Amino acid sequence: MLASAEPPTTAPHDRSPLRHGIVLVLRALGVLIALGVLGVFSYYAARLTLSPVEDNGQAGGNTDPGDSLRFYLDRPGPDALRQLGGNLALLAPLGVLLPVVFTRLRGPLRLALIGALLSLAIETVQGAVVLGRAFDVDDVILNTAGVVLAYLVAGRWISRLVRGAD
Repeated sequence: MLASAEPPTTAPHDRSPLRHGIVLVLRALGVLIALGVLGVFSYYAARLTLSPVEDNGQAGGNTDPGDSLRFYLDRPGPDALRQLGGNLALLAPLGVLLPVVFTRLRGPLRLALIGALLSLAIETVQGAVVLGRAFDVDDVILNTAGVVLAYLVAGRWISRLVRGAD
């Protein structure tokens, strides 16, 4: 039998280097976008949390875990929603952005540690030097919970989508 004069057909896996290159470029672009958003988020979070506020001398610190939470839960309303929801949402973007930028920060325990340390730093500065602000340990708890919830709801999935399974 004579061999066919037609060239062999290209198998789909022969295009994988091109596909692999495109995936790498898209992942790098995703990381750069996440890094930019992280920078913008950090700027606005700092402006929001470290700016003085007019408190009419009412700002009081709280070092008793659960004290502020009980206070607001006992008085449902717009102030409670703003206080509790705002603290849950404040650092939540970190639960999505950090695992995309730094794959080593994947996981709820790692993010809880980073979120708690960052929130503790913010609260410490607020209590020590920002007029009208006070340290509140419950804010640290809520900020940390927000980071972990955001990771569990969206961050894990988005990180794997952008960066791959690593």
